[in-house]
Amino acid sequence: MHLLRIFITAFLIENIVLLRFLALCPFIGMSTDQDKSIGMGLATTFVTVLATTVTWTIFRFILEPLGLVFLQILVFILVIASLVQLVEFYLKKSSPGLYGAMGIYLPLITTNCAILAVTLENITNGYNFIEAIVYAVGVAMGFLLAMLFLAGIRRSIRTSPIPDFLKGTPILFISSCLLSIAFMGFAGLVN
Repeated sequence: MHLLRIFITAFLIENIVLLRFLALCPFIGMSTDQDKSIGMGLATTFVTVLATTVTWTIFRFILEPLGLVFLQILVFILVIASLVQLVEFYLKKSSPGLYGAMGIYLPLITTNCAILAVTLENITNGYNFIEAIVYAVGVAMGFLLAMLFLAGIRRSIRTSPIPDFLKGTPILFISSCLLSIAFMGFAGLVN
């Protein structure tokens, strides 16, 4: 039950994009269609879970015992950057179409503040290893859900009559705002 509460909180109640406003660049940039959203969401999920695994282990078994906690942000950023490079190499070999579609956004996972936020939140919240993984999966799945919702909204927007001054990015941010307000309704879900 405790792990389910952590997951639901990360997935819906404190959605990383819609309620914490992190990772907006890939959220807006990669939600042009559902395939790109799924690809970006899965790549981010993989990196987030792997980064959580590695950074939690490094923090608990190296940084904390040696009194080097002040290096955590630097170490975590280096770990995330390394993992993104591995994902990039893998996608380039196994799925060139997805690799090409992601373009500049794949290297931007390195600077995706949501991934760094997850690794730091795991330490701040004092999660054990399993709780940290559940939290990471919840956040990443929440990111994927938000991207899929926006991709669906964008598909509807293409055929909707929108005033010229709202076309493009303005209507995306308005739609995202309304989606965010809808997600605030989940706040009472878990006490």
